Amino acid sequence: MKVMKFGGTSVADQAAIERLIALVRAERQAEAQTEGGDARGPVVVVSALSGVTDRLLGVAALARTGDVEGARTSLQDLRARHIKVSEVIREQSLRQPVVDALNREFDELERVVSALAVLQEVSPRWLDALAAMGEVLSSQIVAAALTSHKLLATYVDSRQAVVTDGEHTAAAPLFEETTAALMTHADPPLAAGRIPVLGGFVGATTSGVTTTLGRGGSDFSAAIVGACLGASEIQIWTDVPGVLTADPRVVPKARTVPKLSFEEAAELAYFGAKVLHPKTLQPAVERNIPVRICNSRDQESGSTLVVAESEKSPQTVKAIAHKTGVTTVQITSARMLGAFGFLRALFEVFDRHRTAVDVVTTSEVSVSLSLDDTTALPAILEELEKLGSVSVEDNRAILCVIGEGLRSTPGIAARIFSTISDINVSLISQGASRINLTFAVEGVRAREAVTRLHREFFEHSDEEDANARDIEQEVAARMEAWR
Repeated sequence: MKVMKFGGTSVADQAAIERLIALVRAERQAEAQTEGGDARGPVVVVSALSGVTDRLLGVAALARTGDVEGARTSLQDLRARHIKVSEVIREQSLRQPVVDALNREFDELERVVSALAVLQEVSPRWLDALAAMGEVLSSQIVAAALTSHKLLATYVDSRQAVVTDGEHTAAAPLFEETTAALMTHADPPLAAGRIPVLGGFVGATTSGVTTTLGRGGSDFSAAIVGACLGASEIQIWTDVPGVLTADPRVVPKARTVPKLSFEEAAELAYFGAKVLHPKTLQPAVERNIPVRICNSRDQESGSTLVVAESEKSPQTVKAIAHKTGVTTVQITSARMLGAFGFLRALFEVFDRHRTAVDVVTTSEVSVSLSLDDTTALPAILEELEKLGSVSVEDNRAILCVIGEGLRSTPGIAARIFSTISDINVSLISQGASRINLTFAVEGVRAREAVTRLHREFFEHSDEEDANARDIEQEVAARMEAWR
């Protein structure tokens, strides 16, 4: 049994949902034709319609300022959009109950927003209740649409099936409780040959209070469901052909990476690849379930399979990730020399201010590190200055070169840095992982560095192949002329 997760662009409108239906049908048929295949499923997990969660968060912001009319107008627009999309449900007898449910949900949302606007306060608990509605609505539409297209499906409310702690806006799943809930709500439809459809991103506490799983939450939901139900594969259907060798907005010639290890994928996700959030992979890693990233708009464009272990690629490097807007901090102190407890004191500063550190390098008397979130930086610097002299560089970029066997392949580091020899490099880190080499450059030169590295590792062979073909064609032409 497989879990198929569809992102916001894959349920954006009627055409997108029709593509989703075709993909689910194809998966079901393929499984039925496979010897020893699992006749159950698949389980379908869907995001909110594209852009809806942001609109709902915007409604919450309007309520917080007391703009009840603005919030209601936005909800009316969302109501109309969902009712329009529900036309993908063919039979009126199936569509009307969904439309009635949509109207009930939006009527309740308008009452809630009116009350919040009077208070001009939206607590994290209410923020979750509002943000969750996108997935609650889309999953009801998709379940009825599948049924109307002769793929019998059952809507499963994620607020009953995914059990979390009470950390609103970033809840963590409780796996034992979620497994039990899924056995109660999702397993019976599976056993009856129906397709369970759940909304991603959404869960609830043991007392039934709605929660959301935070950034990457819909993909995370798919991994949670797959892990708890023992899926054979988790598929993430999005609008790109898997994980690419670089950001295609920077490198138009970026290509799909056919296979990655979990570790490679997590590093790429953490350092800027947008297809997967690192947290998404964890349940799959723990249960050794492959994750496949596919393009719902073009199945022929390729996909990426993420597995426990992956082979080394011929050129060693599999992909180049980067993220900009990074700040680096260097702390220098003679007290570090031969001392113990210094690093603990330093990192306790970041811990107290709940600020994550990305890359760290150390020498005998200094520590350099990078930060994404600089919200608490002034307070952090004030404490760090008690430990030593501090210097800060903003507008930096982190580049991460990924590939199995990177550390053990002679000459790779030299090849990387010679390719960008005229670009100033700092904060070099390789020892922490056998599969990546990470370093910082000036933000304004990040695109140039990524483009050069991609050309060096992924495009030279194309040029060489093209030259070889040209030579072969010329030789063949001369031989033909000689004959």
